[in-house]
Amino acid sequence: MHRVIGLMSGTSVDGIDAALVEISGAEEDLVVHLITAETYPYDPSLRQQILETCAGAPRSMEQLAQLDDAIASAFAQAAIAIQSGQVPSATLIGSHGQTVFHRAPQDGHLGYSLQLGRGDLIAQTTGIKTVSNFRAADIAAGGHGAPLVPKIDLCLLSHPTLRRCVQNLGGIGNVAVLPPRSAIALDPRVQGWDTGPANVLIDLAVQQFTQGQQTYDPNGEWAAQGQPCEALIQDWLQQPFFQTPPPKSTGRELFSPAYLQACLQDAAQYNLSQADILATLTDFTAASVVESYRNFLEAMPEQVLLCGGGSQNAYLRSRLQLRLGNNIPVLTTAEAGVNAEAKEAIAFAVLAHWRILGIPGNLPSATGARAAVLLGDIHAPTLP
Repeated sequence: MHRVIGLMSGTSVDGIDAALVEISGAEEDLVVHLITAETYPYDPSLRQQILETCAGAPRSMEQLAQLDDAIASAFAQAAIAIQSGQVPSATLIGSHGQTVFHRAPQDGHLGYSLQLGRGDLIAQTTGIKTVSNFRAADIAAGGHGAPLVPKIDLCLLSHPTLRRCVQNLGGIGNVAVLPPRSAIALDPRVQGWDTGPANVLIDLAVQQFTQGQQTYDPNGEWAAQGQPCEALIQDWLQQPFFQTPPPKSTGRELFSPAYLQACLQDAAQYNLSQADILATLTDFTAASVVESYRNFLEAMPEQVLLCGGGSQNAYLRSRLQLRLGNNIPVLTTAEAGVNAEAKEAIAFAVLAHWRILGIPGNLPSATGARAAVLLGDIHAPTLP
């Protein structure tokens, strides 16, 4: 058993999720014990630079390099902070970095995904071997480079007899579809794909409505004061992304500030209040998840396990439950033994562990890659 730090910042760009874990085993015998987890908010000016870059603001190569270094430094400081006072210290870091651009493969052309926060700087700053750049190898094998978590979900969250969907609700939503553990040997296919927006449009709307004074809707309390507009939701579900079968991936390139403005223009004809609009955007996330299951699964899951920031949004969770029906319980991964808010950071700790052991980290059935491949570049610190 050894200690590993997982570092992750998702499409919500709200901060760096850090998890310090103890890991033993490989795949079927994988055991992960969470020691501590914390989210370290970005400095507001750094967050603004990241959001502007994600939105396509022009950057010189020098400015991009400076941003890369600033993100890496923030990740390194998070790694140092998470193990403060912990003995023994970590021997490995798995860092996802910050995605600033993602393009899915199309028409025979390889995809592209750029995560800033260079692993070599993290390794040198912390003195700890660091694995980073996890998506590149899957993309080189023809995959989307996403989602990368389904294999970890298979090892940690599959149920002996129940079909489960593990639904991450970060900025973008993604799902891992897990067959019962008893069926895995007969049917090893574990599906996974990006389901669409989770919190990203809600967060953008809250920021616009409050002139930047709020960045999200805590617990969905504002949205819960409104009424969702079903006609708008059904119209938005006609967007081509939702009709495209998996494997598929998406990001802020599609579900962008401009996308929100188009949604607000659509809403103008219905004379909705701000609470109604937030209720509609929140229910749109729920509807996109459930329709994705209905359209692309052979059978609906028997349980849905939520993780990510959206798992803490009571209104979003209630809309998911309503659309799924009471016969499909909506729980969190915490109720199945894996911390819901730290799960993505935990996943990149596991992916780093697998990279060092020489174990492929992707599932071609989820990413669309031609083969299972080793994920991540290894950076060893040099002695002073």
